[in-house]
Amino acid sequence: MKQHILPAIRLTVICLVFFVGVYSLLILGIAQAAPNHGEGEVVTVNDKVVGYKLEGQSFTNDKYFNGRPSAVGYNAAGSGGSNKGPSNPDYLKDVQNKIDTFLVHNPTIDTEDIPADLITASGSGLDPDISAKSALVQIPRIAKCRNISQDKLTDLVQHNIQAPLLGMLGTERVNVLQLNTELDNLK
Repeated sequence: MKQHILPAIRLTVICLVFFVGVYSLLILGIAQAAPNHGEGEVVTVNDKVVGYKLEGQSFTNDKYFNGRPSAVGYNAAGSGGSNKGPSNPDYLKDVQNKIDTFLVHNPTIDTEDIPADLITASGSGLDPDISAKSALVQIPRIAKCRNISQDKLTDLVQHNIQAPLLGMLGTERVNVLQLNTELDNLK
């Protein structure tokens, strides 16, 4: 028995040192090489911090593009989804409420034209991006609120579309904070 316990204890100590010490320092080193040293990419306007590029935020004013709904109220400390399945009655009621709210603010849009990412939360609840279609479907509302031509807004959205990773992983997406920041600068 002694010949089995000592190697097990040694392996445990080695794993503790490696995974607590070496691995943590490796990840810290990688984070230090990242933009802003792993602290997140801060978005500033007129030397004022308005948010983080990779964290979703709530935009509820009709003159702005809306992002994805959040199951955690955009609280980065409690990232997560609702964990409700697609057949859960509470979840279905919540989605229907989001559809109804969207249609109140976007009366020119038909229900079947609402992209799923505008009425369903992401897995983290903090997704900063929406699909290109989600941005384009909101243009009539924003054009009316800001008295800006739809063509100008379409150009702004097209300018902010990010291609899928490596041209094939994921879908085209638009960062909502970046889009709304540029929208405020649009004349």
